[in-house]
This record gives sequence, structure tokens and C-alpha cells, in this order.
Amino acid sequence: MIKQFLNDPKLLLNAVGEGIYGFDLTGNAVFVNPAAERMTGWKADELLGKKIHQYHHHSHADGSPYPADECQIYCTMFDGKRREVKNEVFWRKDGTSFAVEYTSTPVYRQGELIGAVAVFRDISAQKKTQNDLKQALEQVKHLSEQLQDENNYLIEELNQDWQGSGLVGQSHVFQAMLAQIKLVSETDSTVLILGENGTGKELVARNLHRLSKRSNQTFIKVNCAAFTPSLLESELFGHERGAFTGANERRKGRFELADKGTLFLDEVAELPLEAQSKLLRVLQEQEFERVGGSTTLRVNIRVLAATNRDLWQMVQKGSFRIDLYYRLNVFPIKVPALRERKEDIPYLCTNLITQLNKRLGKQLKGLSKKAISQLQSYDWPGNIRELQNVLEREAILSKHDILKLSQPLQAGTSNVVNASLTLAEAQKQHIIAVLELSNWQISGDKGAASKLGLPESTLRSKMRKLGIAKNS
Repeated sequence: MIKQFLNDPKLLLNAVGEGIYGFDLTGNAVFVNPAAERMTGWKADELLGKKIHQYHHHSHADGSPYPADECQIYCTMFDGKRREVKNEVFWRKDGTSFAVEYTSTPVYRQGELIGAVAVFRDISAQKKTQNDLKQALEQVKHLSEQLQDENNYLIEELNQDWQGSGLVGQSHVFQAMLAQIKLVSETDSTVLILGENGTGKELVARNLHRLSKRSNQTFIKVNCAAFTPSLLESELFGHERGAFTGANERRKGRFELADKGTLFLDEVAELPLEAQSKLLRVLQEQEFERVGGSTTLRVNIRVLAATNRDLWQMVQKGSFRIDLYYRLNVFPIKVPALRERKEDIPYLCTNLITQLNKRLGKQLKGLSKKAISQLQSYDWPGNIRELQNVLEREAILSKHDILKLSQPLQAGTSNVVNASLTLAEAQKQHIIAVLELSNWQISGDKGAASKLGLPESTLRSKMRKLGIAKNS
């Protein structure tokens, strides 16, 4: 048997699993094994005596021409050097291609180059596995980046120390608003939340999200007034690395983070006109590009917007796009001012006192009847936010479990601005007022530094700079 193999080496070549071609110096095929036939679909009698390159090595994977003089198999015939080639394709008889890697080896007889042998194998399955692994790793990287971005965003949200008053109340105007919220929360319609500062517009937005089918996805908030026009676009749409000075890494914008969830645009009237046009495109087409990028990103988001301004009046003045106005004003919800629902003040106070007990470590039971009467006789220009501040001040000062008002409420006193004060003087007055509310305690949970949202060292530094001492 061994002698038979030695006498006829073609038996061995026909038995191997790799494809094998033999070439003479003109590039014509002189040998084709069965494995090559199976892989390419070309029979030996169709290729023998012909230039195989023209049949299935004529083009690159992208279809661009692969000239014969650049073919590594042909090069071996010319210079007699062995080559190993990866990342090429062979074309089958049916017009499809498959990934190959091959060796091209020169053939010598009595020291003279007479041709070459190409041994190749189909690596399509290997390539598919590599591509699948690459895609899986990219997906893991994408999810990791998204998780990190969302985590960073949530940390920012938590650091804002947002305190909601709770959607509580029995007044007719308030119950009518709750009915609107319930009705539109079941849809993906854009909602424009209107109302004065401090009425709880953000709370309405959060409850719209909580009641919607997107409640298990992210709720992303953007305060359109908190950023300069140049930074706002990056905040909304994200940016690529190097897009501008300081853009040291790629960053996802709030639209991208809100994909499949809800995006809340607070103070939407403060958007500059350029950002308004880009917002309109996202609302219409659900797609955008990062700053400095050219890749179009598609998102599936629900947009909620809020403002305390008259958008239609801004449209008439040319400071707000009319097409964006109609896009946002699909379903407007008016949040009533506190003066329009004074009968809800007892319910609000109960809710706020529960929150204050948790925050301040108190065990307050409620308000005296006289205090409730005083609260209901006030017009609350600062709305629920002002009510919350009044109750917090009284909770800090009170030594009893039933709150009373230590000073009368007078319309406008909460918002009086003394324009004659410099910024340093106004800052000094505010710090002294907080120190007095804290009994001049600086550190600790009940200290002035905590109330002001400052590190203790920073507050002490400001006190020294502004000349603040206990008797100042």
C-alpha cells in the first residue's frame, strides 16, 4: 500500500481536505484536486489548461478588480518565493465568494523553477465567528458606555437634591389636571406643560413618564436655561472627541441617553433658535448627529416640554419657531398656580411635612389651624416651592411637633430684590440668614454648610472673605 502511494502521489493530493492547484509558468492549471472542486464549484476539466485567476481570483471582496500581476500566486511563479496569504476571497462558479487563506509554493525540477502549487482552505466559518465575536464585544462596549453614561446622569440628578411636593389635592382645577395627565400618559404624544415657577411642572413630567408604557426606561431631564448656547447643543446631542476645545472624549447627549424613554425639556423657551431647528428635526425624524460627527443616530423618544413663558407671544416676536411651537403644543397641560387652589394647601402641607421629617430628622405632626388659615390667606407668588421653603424654615425653628408661623406672611416679601446691594453684600446677607436659622452651626446635617450645599471648608472660607462672624 505504501509503495502504491509513493508511485502515485496524486492519491495523497486528492485525499486531503484543502484545495490544491498546480500551475505551470504561464499560469495555466495543470492539477486540480477534488477538495478544490467542492469548494469552488469548478470541475477540473473546466479549469485544466486555463488561467484560474480569471475564474475565481479576479476581484477583491469588495468587487474591485484584482489584476493578475498583483496576484501572490503568480508572483511566486515569477520570483520563486513561498508566500502565505490571508484575508482574500475566491469566487465560486455561482458568483458567490468565500474567505480563504492560502500558501503559494514554488515547484523546482533539477534546480529549475517549473511552476507553483497553491494550497487553500475555506475560512468562512472562522471569519463569521470572528465577526460575531467582534460585534458581541462592540455591543458589550456600547452597553457598558451607555450604562456608564446613564449612571453619571443619575448621579447628577441625585446631586441636584430634587424634592417633589407630590401630586396631591382635591380642588376641581387640580383634579381636572390629573385627569389630563392620566389621559395623555397612555400615549406617546408630545406634552407641553405650562405654569408659573414653582407650580410643580417637573413633577407633572415625572408622573407622565411613570404612568406611561415607557416607565421602565430612562427619564432624562434637560434644563434648557442652564447651559450657554454653545454648550447646550453638545448637552442635547452629544459630541465626538476633538469636536471643540475641551472635548477630550466622545460623549453621548441627553437625546441618546433618553432612547426608548422620555426626554423632559425644562424651560424650553430658553432654547436658542439654532437649537430649536435641530430639536424640530429630532421631533420630526427622530434622528440627529453628535457635534463634530457625521453619523446619523436614530432614537425613539417621547418628548415632554415645560415653560413658564407665553410661547405664542414669543412666536409673534420671532424668538421662537412657529413650526416647533406646533410640534410641542400637541397636548398642553396647564399646572394651576397655588393661589388658584388654596383649598389644597392642607393636603400639600401634610405631604411636605412628611418629607421634612425624613430630611431633618423631625417628628412633626402637622400645622395649627391658625397657621393653615394664614397660609391660605397668602397669594404665594413663589407657589409650592415657596410653601416648601416656608415650612422648612418653620420646621428648623420649631421646638414643638405642631408648626406655627413665627412671622406673618406678606405678599411680595419672599421675592423682594434690593438692587442697591452688590453681589458680595447679597451673598453675605443670605449666608448670615442661613447661619441664624442654623443657630450658627456650620457643620453636620443640620448645619449651614449642608443647607447652602457647600463643603464646610468652603463656607468657612467665604465667611472669612465676607467678614462674617457671629455678631456681624
